[in-house]
Amino acid sequence: MALLRSSSSVSVQLRAKCIVAGDAAVGKSALSQILHGEGNVSKTYSMTPGVEILTKVLQLPDSSNTVEMLLYDSGGQPLFSDVVSKYWENPSLLVIVYDVTNQDSFKNSSKWFDQVHSLAPNLTIPGVLVANKTDLLERRAVTESEGRSLASEKDLAYFETSTKKSESCLAPFLHLAKEYFKLYEEAVEVMKTIG
Repeated sequence: MALLRSSSSVSVQLRAKCIVAGDAAVGKSALSQILHGEGNVSKTYSMTPGVEILTKVLQLPDSSNTVEMLLYDSGGQPLFSDVVSKYWENPSLLVIVYDVTNQDSFKNSSKWFDQVHSLAPNLTIPGVLVANKTDLLERRAVTESEGRSLASEKDLAYFETSTKKSESCLAPFLHLAKEYFKLYEEAVEVMKTIG
């Protein structure tokens, strides 16, 4: 956990490494770009080669505290797996994205979860499972109930988004920022009892 600045009269600013994982073409880059503030996402798809790093400072609601997220948007192609795993060391937060029209991307969400956690087996990593492309109602192959069940099994919060319509794209990241700040507060309390 990186603390940028803290004092009793100054806001707390934290920095977190956020891994964005999932199969190719599920909308990881679109989700990251919307959060990053690039507005509408390009309608042409280009594969992310390895890892793209974006940053976004999120202010916690009803406070002046912030969490700066370093978003590691990872390519979902197997040929990038060696490159990606080097960037995934010591993650703070986890976003796993799947496409609701693609059963395989949903099934592979467990694989992505396990891969990230294998690199940080002793860390508490707040995470979310994001069901993307909910605007494609007629092509939906994975139900909300299936998504919620997997999220519960993996101890992840569950969110549904449409990057095409920019719907609910900020919610997963705000949730993670709040969870990360709670971990910081818990660590401060532990330090008070020790000191």
